[in-house]
Amino acid sequence: MKTTLNFTQSIRAPRARVWDTMIALETYKLWTAAFGEGSTFEGSWASGAKIRFVGPSGDGMTSEIAENRPGEFLSIRHLGEIQGGVEITDSEAVKAWAPAYENYGFSETPEGTLLEVSLEVVPEWESFMRETFPKALQRLKALCELNP
Repeated sequence: MKTTLNFTQSIRAPRARVWDTMIALETYKLWTAAFGEGSTFEGSWASGAKIRFVGPSGDGMTSEIAENRPGEFLSIRHLGEIQGGVEITDSEAVKAWAPAYENYGFSETPEGTLLEVSLEVVPEWESFMRETFPKALQRLKALCELNP
């Protein structure tokens, strides 16, 4: 059973800067280090493209971009796990949660941008995400506001 978690972050920067900072490889590595040092991605952010989210060990998630409207909305469809470099999409454990969505909405505000995030998680990851996702969003905020 999945739970949907919701987070918001106000950022004093234009939507385009928040978008670019969130998905550019070098800055992505910086803000997602909150989840684990060495976090990165392999692949493309284009709609329909395959993308892999991995840590230094090579383990992580195999996903696809369900929707990409630059500066407005990004939807990631997580399809399986990566263990030992192998993508696993058909195990019973994966079938219990996949697909799971991670969505980002970008709204213009007088101060800059409101980033709204919703993600589906299974119970064993819920407390980690509740604790860690706000820290990651604070890192993203700091990166976006660094050079106004």
